Amino acid sequence: MRVLMPLKACSVALLTLSSLSGCAAVSALGSASEVLDVYELQAPRTLPEGPVRARDVVIELPTTTGALQTDRIMIRPDPLQAQYLPGVRWGDATPVMVQTLMLRTLEASGRLGYVGRRPLGINGDYAVLTEIVDFQAEAVPEGPGAVVVLSLIGRVVRESDLRIMGTRRFAVQVPVASVSEAEVIAGFDQAAQQLFAEHGAWVLSVVR
Repeated sequence: MRVLMPLKACSVALLTLSSLSGCAAVSALGSASEVLDVYELQAPRTLPEGPVRARDVVIELPTTTGALQTDRIMIRPDPLQAQYLPGVRWGDATPVMVQTLMLRTLEASGRLGYVGRRPLGINGDYAVLTEIVDFQAEAVPEGPGAVVVLSLIGRVVRESDLRIMGTRRFAVQVPVASVSEAEVIAGFDQAAQQLFAEHGAWVLSVVR
């Protein structure tokens, strides 16, 4: 995992949103004047070998809930509450980061003619649509640890006739020993490596 140089040292505690709600809470976090340490997750470097196809694939910006429309790193103390690790953030908002990881994974495969956020012409050959379901750590009630939970729903659409060529749900869970900054980020990186490797291999199997 490559981690951007921290801007400052910080102790890890949970930043609660109990006094804020919905998009207002996310907006307030994003506009805070506090300087935050920045982390980036790395895309898988290798995918299974296979045929090269001269296809243009567009990775659309993923959709998700309001609580994940932020660059803050989510941790849930229970299924109904969204909190964020203080003093740290992702390099981009979660949907943009996920889009980048999918794009870089497919680019690294060398098996497509073009992979991008926008088509080269009016349309690409295929579009990858994604719904982010989970992208958080979840505290373990009976101990100091947590579980990093990543899941998404992917769809590949053929642009020529708008036919859905495939739909699949991807889910990865990685336990971590504590909710410390280092443990949680390492857990996210491990989970992301597995998730995007599986997603990239699937997209390549669907694109013809």
